[in-house]
Parts: sequence; structure tokens; C-alpha cells
Amino acid sequence: MKDLKAKKRLVINIPPMLLSPFRKGKDWFVRSMRFTILDRYILKQFLGTYIMATILFLAVIAMFDITEKLDAFLTAPIKETLFDYFASFLPYFANQLSPLFVFIAVIFFTSKLAGNSEIIAILSSGVSYKRLLRPYMIGAAILAALTFALSNYIIPPTNVARIAYTNKYVRNKSVESGSNIQLMASPGNVVYMSRFENFNKTGYRFSMDKFEGKTIVSRLTARTARYDTTRQYHWTLNDYMIRDFNGMEEKVRQGYKLDTIIPIDPKDFLISVNDQETLTTPQLTEYVEKQKMRGVANIKAFEIEKERRYAATAAAFILTLIGMSLSSKKVKGGMGINIGIGLALSFSYILFSTVTSSFAINGYTTPFIAMEIPNMVYLLIGLYLFRRVSRS
Repeated sequence: MKDLKAKKRLVINIPPMLLSPFRKGKDWFVRSMRFTILDRYILKQFLGTYIMATILFLAVIAMFDITEKLDAFLTAPIKETLFDYFASFLPYFANQLSPLFVFIAVIFFTSKLAGNSEIIAILSSGVSYKRLLRPYMIGAAILAALTFALSNYIIPPTNVARIAYTNKYVRNKSVESGSNIQLMASPGNVVYMSRFENFNKTGYRFSMDKFEGKTIVSRLTARTARYDTTRQYHWTLNDYMIRDFNGMEEKVRQGYKLDTIIPIDPKDFLISVNDQETLTTPQLTEYVEKQKMRGVANIKAFEIEKERRYAATAAAFILTLIGMSLSSKKVKGGMGINIGIGLALSFSYILFSTVTSSFAINGYTTPFIAMEIPNMVYLLIGLYLFRRVSRS
């Protein structure tokens, strides 16, 4: 017989009393993350109602838009109207009004559940209001993530074709020229143009001063400066003169034509009304920082647009909380009263956001504070309503 060597094992006996908190925590986590039939039912109602509300409202908005721009649609080719305009217009407005659609969806289907006494049955089975709120917040998280992706990354590139279409066939809002343009091309280099025409990408009476500290060391002047659209930051200067200063000494160089690199682009100083809508959030951040360094003043719209995208994402949770708290109780007037209150609150939220954005434009507050004021106010309203309904 072969000798069998016994294997020794190290056994650590931990008292059950020490393990019980961890077991309770694990059990609580598993219970809290469990997706029940109730969660699936409410989430299905939430997302389904949101989709239907979005489709119905977009159909109405599209009909009004067709009526308003009928002459342009009859003039433009059908292919451009469908793929350049409406393919961007409908997602753009769906995303812009997403907080409104979320609120209406929550009010509508929750009022229906309350009217059918389903909310009473759910609460009678031992489900608390906090537990009932969970599928609502899951639905809000899904819609908030969708809104975030659309507004920050997906929709801005599609807005380029839509804005170009409206400028061409409806009303041209693009800025085609500028005068007395002055900005910092790079640290220590200040560019000035008496006038710039976008149709030929040419600036007139061009000058660029180079500073070291507060002392000017060089000045480049030219009769015209033309931007080469095929190469980034490439400019062609005509009838140029370069004056280099060294104390009391001055050296002058001049010529007929000079190809040079100047780190500015016409879009840096020809800013149109809707330019901020064509940039993704990383591009917005880079653009704002670059323009601040150059001393450009009219970039408030870009800063507000960036903060508005983040605020709209948070609005999905806040308006869901308010909508659930308002409509989870059966009222004598039926669903109509809840929907009316919901519409009034949602439109007041949009109006409030518009008013606070003007504070940032006029310099009364920062764009971040201006865009978050409505969220803070309506969050307090939502917490108050939820606390009241959960105690009743």
C-alpha cells in the first residue's frame, strides 16, 4: 500500500457575529438591485409614454414648421429638405424639449395608474414611496443618458447641414463680414484687420504686433491678407512690410507677397447666431478656452450652450420626481387637472431657464449658475412635493 500524505489545511474560524453585518449588507444590496415585475411594468409605461408623447409633439411641431417655411420647402430640392433639414430638425427639437416630454410622460401614465387605483394597490402591498420611486429614476437615468449623448456628441454635427439649409433657403443669419477686428493670435501676437469679407476670405489693412512683455519688438503690416481654406492657419499677405525694433534701432523688410502661418481662422472672429449649436461639448470647451485667451468678448452664447446641455441632463431626474409626486394621488378632477398642472410647471421651467440665461448674457452671473438656478429651485419643489405625498 502506498502511503498517503495527509494535506494540512489552514482553517480560520471567524465568529458569525462579525460576519453578520457583511451578510446583511450583501443581502440589502441584492434586494435593492433586484429588478421586479413592478419595476419592469412602471419602466415600460414610462418609456412607452415618453416615446408616444415625443412622436405626437414632433408631428405637431413639424406641421407648424412646414406651414411657416412652406415657400422655402417648395423652392429647395426635396432631398435637401428631407435629409439636410428634417433629419436634423426633428432630433434637435426632440432633444431640446426632452425635459418637457419626460414630465408629460410621467404625469400622464402615473395619473392613469392612480385613476385605476393601481398606486393604492401597490402601496397596500407594502411598497413604500421611496421604493416606488426607483423605477421612475431608472427610466429618468436612461433618458438622461440618451439626452446627454445626443446633445453633447451626436446632434451638433448634424446641425451644420440644418443651419446651412436655413441660411440658404429661409433666412441667412450667418455673419459674412466684420470690421475693426482685433484679437490675440497667440501669446504676445495681436492681430488687427480694418475689415474682413468672408465671401473671398480677405482682410484689409492687416497688421500684427509682436510684444515681449509690454514692449513691441516687431510689426507686420499688409494691404490685404487672404485666408487659404485648403490649409489650416495659412495666410497670404500682399504688399507687406515687417519692422523689427531693437531699442532705438529699426530694421525694415518689405515685399509683394508673403505666405505665412498665423494661428487664427475666420470663424474665430466671424461668429454667427447658431454657431455654438454645431460644436460638440469637447469642441465647445476648446473653443471657449481659446477665445478667452484671445480676448474675444462675445462668447457667452457658447458658455451658456455648454452649461445648458449639462443642466438638461439633470432636469430629467428633477422633473420625474415632481411629476411622480404630483400625479400619484387620485384627484376629483381626474387626469386633466394633473396634466394641466404638469404642462404649466414644465413650460414655467423652460421659461425660467430662458430668463436665467439672460442673466449670464448681461453679465449678472456666470453661465453655470444661470443654468443651474432652475434646477435648484425645481429640485427643492420636487423634494417638498415628494416628502408631502410620502407622508400622506
